[in-house]
Amino acid sequence: MDTLPFDVMDQNCPSRLVLQRIGDKWTPLIFQALKGGARRFGEIRQTVDGVSPKVLTQSLRALERDGLVDREVFAEVPVRVEYRLTSLGEGLLGPLDAVRIWAEAHAGQILAARDAYDDAEAATL
Repeated sequence: MDTLPFDVMDQNCPSRLVLQRIGDKWTPLIFQALKGGARRFGEIRQTVDGVSPKVLTQSLRALERDGLVDREVFAEVPVRVEYRLTSLGEGLLGPLDAVRIWAEAHAGQILAARDAYDDAEAATL
């Protein structure tokens, strides 16, 4: 399947699903939490401020289904579960880190542009 000519501009292309997954609100943040290695659910939730347990569970399951995250269950009492990036998921760290760095570097400019736009819109009313 890797040899098929995928085209994200085609509405029927499955590569759009990949873009949707990595463009999801929580995926880049989960990747940041997992980039240092295996983590437990509670650790991920603490790191990704604001994510609910339900949404984190759904996101981790979707990432596992897509082959980007691996879930390992340890037969202990209580049961211990760890999540880690797969090799495929690790391949996304570079691009996601680049987007994170850009976002952190330019957040002030974006906020200023929003304020200027909103002020201009308000002045025309």
